[in-house]
Amino acid sequence: MTENANWTSMSDHALAAHIGAFVRHHRLEQNRTQDALAHAAGISRSTLSLLERGQTVTLATLIQVLRVLDQLQVMDSFVVEQRVSPLALAKMQKEKRQRARGKQVDDTTEHEW
Repeated sequence: MTENANWTSMSDHALAAHIGAFVRHHRLEQNRTQDALAHAAGISRSTLSLLERGQTVTLATLIQVLRVLDQLQVMDSFVVEQRVSPLALAKMQKEKRQRARGKQVDDTTEHEW
């Protein structure tokens, strides 16, 4: 598998083939047959073969195979972090309480001493 691939210049078919090569590499590294991996993932061997050849499979199929291969760390690339814009942060800081107030006493009520 190539390092530092230029993903944007690759065609969809080339990307799918790269994903298939990734799956095949990890399957062979774990010394699993297509039959064994497909059975563990709950898919047919022919579907796994399609995936490894870069053909069209469902996203659910890919996730099942990655889970069985213990390769779900690739999902780290899809993490979305919430970022606050500098203007929104400044507004939140401005609205933030700067001092504590004591309990408000209603002057219209009479107190018994």
